[in-house]
Amino acid sequence: MKTGLKIGKFIYFFLCFFVLLGNTSFAYIDPSAVTYVIQAVAGVAIAVGAACTVYRHKIMKFFRNQKKKRARKKHHEKED
Repeated sequence: MKTGLKIGKFIYFFLCFFVLLGNTSFAYIDPSAVTYVIQAVAGVAIAVGAACTVYRHKIMKFFRNQKKKRARKKHHEKED
């Protein structure tokens, strides 16, 4: 919990630092550079989505196995 608070303070400090002390820049952004950024963002989004799906399946499998174990345990208790 404390490390999360420290990280939050660190991020807050640097965001405020860059916003308050940043200079305005008049620069040209090449369209191909924007394409690279879009590809990077899409790649990250796809990777995060795939990771979420994998972990969701693992979690669902865990709960299904727990449900089956409880059902077997109840079945064995009824037989005894």
